[in-house]
Order: sequence, then structure tokens, then C-alpha cells
Amino acid sequence: MKSQDKIRLNDGTHIPIIAFGTWTAGGGSIVTERVDQALDVGFNHIDTAQLYRNEEETGVAIRESGLSRDEIYVTTKYSGFKDIETSIQDSLKNLGLSYVDLYLIHSPRLAQGDIPALWKKMEKIKADGLAKSIGVSNFQVDDLKILLKHAKVVPAVNQIQFHPYVYQQQRAVHAFGNEQGIITEAYSALIPITRRPGGPLDAPLNKIAERLNATPDQVLLAWVKAKGAVTVTYSSKKDRLEGYLKAMELELTSEDINELDSAGAKKGTLAVLKRPVLLISLISLTYSALRVFGVRM
Repeated sequence: MKSQDKIRLNDGTHIPIIAFGTWTAGGGSIVTERVDQALDVGFNHIDTAQLYRNEEETGVAIRESGLSRDEIYVTTKYSGFKDIETSIQDSLKNLGLSYVDLYLIHSPRLAQGDIPALWKKMEKIKADGLAKSIGVSNFQVDDLKILLKHAKVVPAVNQIQFHPYVYQQQRAVHAFGNEQGIITEAYSALIPITRRPGGPLDAPLNKIAERLNATPDQVLLAWVKAKGAVTVTYSSKKDRLEGYLKAMELELTSEDINELDSAGAKKGTLAVLKRPVLLISLISLTYSALRVFGVRM
């Protein structure tokens, strides 16, 4: 397996700059096949979550890969299905691991109004050696400020939707993270191509891609890298995965980056993808109601 470039996190560990995400991989044996393909192509960072319901299948692929534990970086997330202490143990069991490299709170809403209390439990998970690094997902500046006011451990990352069409909306939290030493992880970075084609980004993406002998999706991923962020992406196609890895070798000029920023801003206030946050909110409310009535999940 070819070693990927890494970014140093604020706790001294290092994270690969691109991850294969299992959010849209589905469930069942197909997930194992997709993760196996990603590892075979050269990905060494796998990103999953309690919410995705495919940690077990992901774990099968990791075990069957024949790679040693230190050759694979594994991220999973607390999504609120159970209490966090039980959830991390369930995730480790499903993945077949004794620890994960990175454990995230999937949404601030899972804290049910008490972010410091939930983060304290995350700090214990790290202290107990169940996760080498801990972080958050879908947090905004106010959420991070509340967390940091009481934290002993600063989150290593904040995983958010991040691409040129939402850059103006996410710029503040990305900048705040940089100030605090919190790395941004970008999910759904390819939305301008996969879900919003035909917009202002098409022309500059195509122009830059032609000059670099690359593809527009590679240019988008190179933009994420240029912002100092880690990419979390997915494809079922081997050749696209190979292209995503090659995108990490592309170097955009400052003019390229400014042009993409400007084109992205012309889209207006494109709504940040709400599906994962809404699902997490529903899970959180359900879990709270079950606890009130004394029902264990």
C-alpha cells in the first residue's frame, strides 16, 4: 500500500489527507467489497459511523485486507443510538478493533443542550485508550466555543460539508478551527459536480482541469487540500478512487483557488446538506424519549 500524505493533528497524531467514507455505501456484503476495493486501490483511511449501520461490514474488510493495524486509520462516530459509553464499545466490537484512530460526535444536537458534559465523556474515551484522537462533526462556531470553554482536550477535527458552493457559509467555522488548531474534514466535497451541475463552478473547474490534465472532480478535491482540509469521499468505481488519490498530488495556484471561491459564492446561499443532521436529530429525540420511559436500546 502506498503511504498517503498526512496532516499533524493538535494531539501529535497524524491523519491521512483523504478518506474513503462509507456513508453512501449502503449495507451488507457490498460494503465489505467497497471498502476492500478502496484499501486495495491505496486508501488507508476509512471513515464510518454508528449512523451508517455498516461498521461490522467495514470491520470485515479491514480484517480481510491483511494489513497491520498501524497501516489503516479508522474513524467512526457517535450518532446517539445508545449512551456514548455503550456506543464506543459497540463500534469497537463491530469493527473488530481495540481502538479507533478518531472518534467523533456526529452532531452537536446529540449533546441535548449540554455539550461540555458529552465532551467530558469523549475525553474519558480518549484517556481510556479507546480512541487515539477525538473530534466533532457538524459543529458551528458557537458550538465549538461552548465546548472549548470547558474542554481539557481540544477537538482534533471538525467534519463538515465543505465545497465551494457552501464555502461562504462554512468559512467562519473553518477559520475558527484553524485558529484553535482544529482541522476541518470535508464531506460531500463533490456536490458541485454530482448534485449541482450546471452552476457557476463548471467553467473554472473545466478550465483548471484542462490545464492540469486532470478531471473536474480531481480539481475539487485539490481545492479541499489547498484549504488545509482532509477529504472524506466515496465511489463504487475503482478508476474514480484511483483518480481521487491522484488528486492529492495536484497543486492549485492562488489564482485557481480564488477563482473557485468566487464562482462558488455566485451560487448564493446554497443550503448545507441537512440529511445527516436531521437523521441524527431524530435519533437523539427517540433515544431521549425511550430513556424517559425506561426503555433500553
